[in-house]
Amino acid sequence: MDINTSYRTITREQFLFHEMRIVARLIKEGKSDEQIIQEVTDNNLFQYPTERMIKNITQVCLNRFNKANSHEWIDIVANDSADAAKQACLFLMMNYYRLVWEFMITVIGEKYRTKDTSFTKMDLNSFFTRLQEQNDVVASWSDATIGKCKQVLKKTLVENGYLDNSRSEVLNPVLLNFRVKEAIEDSNNKEALIAFGCM
Repeated sequence: MDINTSYRTITREQFLFHEMRIVARLIKEGKSDEQIIQEVTDNNLFQYPTERMIKNITQVCLNRFNKANSHEWIDIVANDSADAAKQACLFLMMNYYRLVWEFMITVIGEKYRTKDTSFTKMDLNSFFTRLQEQNDVVASWSDATIGKCKQVLKKTLVENGYLDNSRSEVLNPVLLNFRVKEAIEDSNNKEALIAFGCM
């Protein structure tokens, strides 16, 4: 992760596991970005209400794959088990959004490092307070934007099995898939391993 990357909000751009899976399979078929956007839109493969939304989210998925620039990630998301593919999607999300990267490493990774399994609203609140104090972009976000980002982060933890549900305050142990672990190491992002409970 390039720490010079600016912070982007994640208010509309959720975890998107099923969408990423669909896009990965279309990439594997050798289709170009434009062809993928066309196919997803024409057939409403995401089952979204508006064409604009479909195109927007398809582009988001493509951006996450393109930023990682590795066929390995595409293959894991397209063909591996749901658990492995979800972990790959989480890494791709971290790799694309500085906000998710820093949250997963400085909050979740730190919890695993110190063997602290608690996770409460306070953890999310203090993370955003710290970011707002350190960064003008984040400081300019409205309370509604911050609230939505917190929701997306928490939902992402639930979708990846870190939390049992949105009310849970206990972090589960994470078993990182070996292939995903290798792909993270190959991408020169070993510091990301802590977010998956690997020290």
